[in-house]
Amino acid sequence: MKYFAVLLPMKDEEKSKEYRADHLAYLETKAKEGNIFAKGRFSDGSGGLIIYKAESLEEAENMAKQDPYVTSNARDLEVHEWTMTIED
Repeated sequence: MKYFAVLLPMKDEEKSKEYRADHLAYLETKAKEGNIFAKGRFSDGSGGLIIYKAESLEEAENMAKQDPYVTSNARDLEVHEWTMTIED
């Protein structure tokens, strides 16, 4: 399993508020399926970050593109494979 950082920069704050519950429900489903490592919003209101777990970039992109924030055009989407390093 690989990790993918998905940035969701804010495009439309009103749409973001409107689709927040749908977005959170979608992430809850993905978490129950074992596809979410971490998630959270940026404290400055500029968007958020989700770390997806997937077998490939294509799989991660497909999941991210189904997020209601993305399908509603409330947020932009940027996906990067992420190699996690933990400091001792």
